[in-house]
Amino acid sequence: RLAAATDFLELCMKEVVAGQFLDVVGQTRASLTVDEAMKVVRFKSAKYTVERPMHIGAALAGAEDELIGALSDVALPLGEAFQLRDDVLGVFGDPSVTGKPAGDDLREGKRTVLVARTAELTDDTGRAMLFERLGTADGVDAVRELIGSSGALAAVEADIARLEDQAETALTALGADAR
Repeated sequence: RLAAATDFLELCMKEVVAGQFLDVVGQTRASLTVDEAMKVVRFKSAKYTVERPMHIGAALAGAEDELIGALSDVALPLGEAFQLRDDVLGVFGDPSVTGKPAGDDLREGKRTVLVARTAELTDDTGRAMLFERLGTADGVDAVRELIGSSGALAAVEADIARLEDQAETALTALGADAR
């Protein structure tokens, strides 16, 4: 049991390093696609914060491979939804509630899924403004407005809802004892 749990811990460390690498490389590019941004979310966040901890606990409890796979079906969409919500709160959240300043990701020029969706959904003028103002202190309000007006915020909210539904469906499939 301990060996299996250790294997999952080692995978977790490798995956989070890969996610961090993808994130750093992504920051050097003019833009990321939604798929590329979601890959960062999966490896830097979802696997690290939800999937591998579930696997480690299950391995320590002696779970079979079938259960480990079923836990991934719950954990990955749940972890991805969690990170997308964190990104939304980082742009639109109330700092007195979230405990972090709104707009930091925009000021830092992070290539989040929100930014990728905005680039995907806006027109050429919007894209030019997005990449000109992203990463500047005075561009936060303009980029925040573009995220909303382009439909990117609504699209990410729909992504979150879809991922939550996937996690809920997978959790239900595990049965009452697992819940």
